[in-house]
Amino acid sequence: MDVLIVGSGGREYSIGLALSKDKNVDKLYFAPGNGKTDELGENVDIKEYEKLADFVKTNSIDLTIVGPEAPLTDGIVDIFEKEGLVIFGPSKDAARLEGSKVFMKNFLAKYDIPTAKYIETSDYEKAVDFIDSLNEPIVVKADGLCAGKGVIIAESKDEAKKAAFDMLSGESFGDAGKKIIVEEFLDGYELSVFAVCDGKDYKILPAAQDHKRLLDKDKGPNTGGMGAYAPTPLINDKLYKKIEDRIVKPTLRGMEEINSPYKGVLFIGIMVVKNEPIVLEYNVRFGDPECEVLMPLLKTPASELFYKAATNALSELNIEFLNKYAVAVVIASENYPYKSSKPSEIIVDKIVDEELKNNSHISYAGVKKIDGKLFATGGRVLLCIGLANSIKDARDRAYELCGQVHFAGKQFRTDIAYQALKV
Repeated sequence: MDVLIVGSGGREYSIGLALSKDKNVDKLYFAPGNGKTDELGENVDIKEYEKLADFVKTNSIDLTIVGPEAPLTDGIVDIFEKEGLVIFGPSKDAARLEGSKVFMKNFLAKYDIPTAKYIETSDYEKAVDFIDSLNEPIVVKADGLCAGKGVIIAESKDEAKKAAFDMLSGESFGDAGKKIIVEEFLDGYELSVFAVCDGKDYKILPAAQDHKRLLDKDKGPNTGGMGAYAPTPLINDKLYKKIEDRIVKPTLRGMEEINSPYKGVLFIGIMVVKNEPIVLEYNVRFGDPECEVLMPLLKTPASELFYKAATNALSELNIEFLNKYAVAVVIASENYPYKSSKPSEIIVDKIVDEELKNNSHISYAGVKKIDGKLFATGGRVLLCIGLANSIKDARDRAYELCGQVHFAGKQFRTDIAYQALKV
């Protein structure tokens, strides 16, 4: 089987790494890929989806996997399926679950899926009235895609009102903020739960926990994610069952009912409040960095999971995972997330410790090759992943690997998985 992966980040590298070890996979392509994916397969510089579909047909590629949200909300799946091509991901209509927070919240309300009390509006005065009815802190969200940065947790009503004003005026997020959600803040702990779906059936992956804030102890600004681990001990069989019965099943039924059957991966951001799962958000793709800890735990060939989901055949799949833990630590560039950073050469020490060599790896994201050398090009540069029989040992291996990576201005959190290690 030949496979094309759309995207260029650590998520796409991790999917490619899993597929590169898969006996069912002959050749990998990445569009556009990054400075390290060309060591796993072939990078393809084609941006237009129609031309990419032509490339897939010409090269008889059997499966396309879409990593990021933007191509999905743009409708890449519809374009490929119109050409009779097999592609993993939701249609443009189904991708509204992430592409529009207003659509998502109204969908949750319609199908009685637990979520926070909220108002959707483009009217500033209505937003102010609702803000005044809530206790602090208060959550304000832009409707459209904002690369994971369109959510403000305001510590005061004045801050919430300013966030609402800035969004509605177009100052904060342009057109993405012309309609907003204001909702109550939920006090609990967050989980990332992923369901791989084929429209009717689904497979739940081990729950992960992300670390959004830049700094240790969850301080500093929100980011795209500074690390993750899986599986988390903060979930049990009873909670998994509640998530399936109250969230996953009604979501798939509801999407089918509105003629947008959901195929691909459904990423459910959950807040657990007093042992009850409440939906914070849906994403229509794998989380990044959660994907980087889920892929190495997958015992079932990755190609089978993706292909059977894309061809409505998940009921035939018996999915298995390694009985291990994975921890990923993001190493970011010097000025992340405030501004761009100057390219910096990356040096990775040769690993001599056999235990570390066999139970850790790097997933590359914001990297580029210049004259044969690898450079950090800004943002989240790479992830150091450790695997072990315990979370503590997996974390220790991830951080040991961090010590082998060098580039000017590198920054990373030192407390990934701290919540699990407190349990």
